[in-house]
Amino acid sequence: MTSVPATMTCVEISTPGAPEVLKPATRPTPKPEAGEVLIKVAAAGVNRPDVLQRYGKYPAPPGASDLPGLEIAGTVAALGEGVSQYKVGDTVCALVSGGGYAEYCTAPVPQCLPVPKGLSMVEAAAVPETFFTVWTNVFDRGRLKAGEIFLCHGGASGIGTTAVQLAKAFGSRVFATAGTDEKCAAVTRLGAERCINYKTEDYVAVVKELTKGDAKGEGTDVILDMVGGEYVGRNLQLARLEGRIVQIAFLKGAKTEVNLDPLMRKRLTLTGSTLRARSVAEKGAVAAAVKQHCWPLLEAGKVKPVIHATFPLAQASEAHRTMEADTHIGKLVLSVA
Repeated sequence: MTSVPATMTCVEISTPGAPEVLKPATRPTPKPEAGEVLIKVAAAGVNRPDVLQRYGKYPAPPGASDLPGLEIAGTVAALGEGVSQYKVGDTVCALVSGGGYAEYCTAPVPQCLPVPKGLSMVEAAAVPETFFTVWTNVFDRGRLKAGEIFLCHGGASGIGTTAVQLAKAFGSRVFATAGTDEKCAAVTRLGAERCINYKTEDYVAVVKELTKGDAKGEGTDVILDMVGGEYVGRNLQLARLEGRIVQIAFLKGAKTEVNLDPLMRKRLTLTGSTLRARSVAEKGAVAAAVKQHCWPLLEAGKVKPVIHATFPLAQASEAHRTMEADTHIGKLVLSVA
């Protein structure tokens, strides 16, 4: 590791609180353990779990870095014991359990993937968290298939813009919700047949009307929900026979009261998952599936991460303010190199 500096610049959470608690700091450069690589970070994605961690509501898993940052892209700078899949100088992107807001970050080899051909480092840094999340929830747990009807809540978010593009690319009929007409227009351009402004329209009524003539009946086969709260009951109303509803967050609250009759009568599946606390082997399996199914689409330009804005690493607090303002469409990325 002679070419790797002993210390690095990073952004740490000085104390739980508002965006200004994100402070530049100097720390020892981490060393890769067996089965890991050290990545010289060029860019790091900003995600809502980073915001939750900043408030003290989403602590890092045991053994993970306490620095925020769950996805990175950069160059392999050093190899841990037993690593033969990569060599120093390779460009990679990776899903990590923390530590991305830094000049250097370690990553388990199974969670690393080569930067897709044609993508910049900023674009590559916007891929792992969203593509891993969408694949494991929409296509694995949700079992979305070509010809089925898919509804994505939060269609203008990083997760949403990814889910809409992938569902469309794999042959589904896609609907989405978003909070402004501008966001709805952007999501429609990405492939949604209709994006519903949930502030001015009832998404249940709109989607039922638009799917009325479908051979399997009105409603949706798969719903990806990051809202929670009252949406849980409304999703149960909208899902059609054998429908699957996948919960990945609850911006409107984790607790709600629902009528279970639709769940039983329509034989629905209500499931959910988190990604960060899964084992390296589990994340590695997701990575392999993403590489097999999504990398060809990325390299062919059929899907692409939507980048709303980039910020220098030292301005991570500004990126968090932008995320909390909820005016962005797509991803926010920190430029490190």
